[in-house]
Formats: sequence, C-alpha cells, structure tokens
Amino acid sequence: MVDFIERYGPWALVTGAGNGLGAEYARQLAARALNVVIVDVDTAGLDAVAAELRGAFGVEIRTVTVDLTQADFMTPILAATSGLDVGLVINNAGISGLGLFQHKPLADHLAVVDVNVRAPLMLTHHFVPQLVQRGRGGLLFVSSLSALQGTAHVANYAATKAWNLIFAEGLWEELRDTGVDVLGYLVGSTRTPGFVGSRPKLDKARMVTVMEMSDTVRGALDGLGNGPVQVAGRGNAWSAALLSRLLPRKWAVRLVSATTRAMYG
Repeated sequence: MVDFIERYGPWALVTGAGNGLGAEYARQLAARALNVVIVDVDTAGLDAVAAELRGAFGVEIRTVTVDLTQADFMTPILAATSGLDVGLVINNAGISGLGLFQHKPLADHLAVVDVNVRAPLMLTHHFVPQLVQRGRGGLLFVSSLSALQGTAHVANYAATKAWNLIFAEGLWEELRDTGVDVLGYLVGSTRTPGFVGSRPKLDKARMVTVMEMSDTVRGALDGLGNGPVQVAGRGNAWSAALLSRLLPRKWAVRLVSATTRAMYG
C-alpha cells in the first residue's frame, strides 16, 4: 500500500467518475488512501460518489462537472487541479454509440471522438510533463476488447478504443525510463449500470464473459506497472489471444460483429 501511495499519490484524477467503472476507480483509489479529483458531466452522480468516499475513507475529493465534448473542458479541470501533486491520471470516460454507422448523426460520431480520443489526448498532454518532472506516476487508458478488430454496430467506438491502445503503447515506450507507468487496459463486458441498462441478450452470446466492476478495476490498478497492455480477466485474455493471434483478421471481425448482433439484435 505504501508503495502505491508513494508512486501514484497523493492525488489521482479519474474521468467519467459519476457512476460505473469511473466511480469504482475512485472508490478503490480512495481505499488505497489516495485523494481523488473526479470528473463527469453528471453533477448528482459526482456528489453522491464524493460523499460516499469522504465518509468511508476520509480522503479529500474534488468534483469537476464538465462535458468532455466541449471545446473548453480543460478549464475547470485545470482550476481544480491547480497546486495539486497529481500522480495518476485515469482516462476512463467513454461513449459507445451502439448502432449502425449510417443511422447515427455526424454529431453523435464526433461526440464519441471528443470523449474517447480528444479528451484523453489533451489531459495526457497537460499532465505528462508534470509526471515526468516528479519522476514517478501513472497513466491509465481504459480501452476495450473491441480495439483488437473492427466491429459492426460500434465501428466508430472500436476505432477510438484502438487509438487508446496504440497511444498507450507508444507512450509506454517513450516514458518507461522516466518512472511514469503507462497502461492500456482492455476491458470486456462488465456489469456497469450502462451495460445492464443496454439490456444485452447474454443467453444468445454464450462466449461473452461478464466481469464485476470491482474485479475489472482491481486488475487495472494492480497491473499499472506491467504495461504497455493488459486484458481484464482470464476469460477476456483468452478471447483476446484468439482474436488477435489465432484467427485471420476477417474472421475475427465477423465473429465479434456476430456476437454484438446476437447481444443487441
């Protein structure tokens, strides 16, 4: 525990922390005695998470309500983190945009790019110099198994998660001698409120492994020093190996796309 605090503390920043995986990241970081800046567009969600963590763990929590699709989203984040020794940045916020590409308005696709790509790029560009100067810290990019191949019905989302994966790999090589750990974390289906709310037909997708949020997040935090890439859970790791190493690429695309269709019709 002391090693984690010394390397990644005293402050962490988590995007998309009003609920789901982001809230769980904040929860587990607070349990490890880190103070956390939590960022989300959902004020009520942030306030609830902040109250929970302050009461349960006695750490400092700062909330930032901001829409990551907005051009000036960095302004309130910079204000909230000014003067803080931020040692860990978790780029968790994401939009999926389930549906056929041609049926979605361009504005929806651009919002996915803004949240999934533009936001982590800008946050990373701001915090990397600080992390390098302090000589320790971490960057976590929450990617997805969909990053390993194109996937019908989430074509744009999968492409943005591939960006996160490749970006993490490149930064890991650039920063690995600076004391700054970088991890691209490939997440599969996880029992988040968003996933449950999408009402997937899991009985029609028997090969899908659904993980609990606590296990998914614990794997990421425990694996921070083992970059550049890690897959959440053994079942997902097996799937990743099958898709990226054993199957011809077009078969991988068709298999994953067929699974998505089966889950969502």
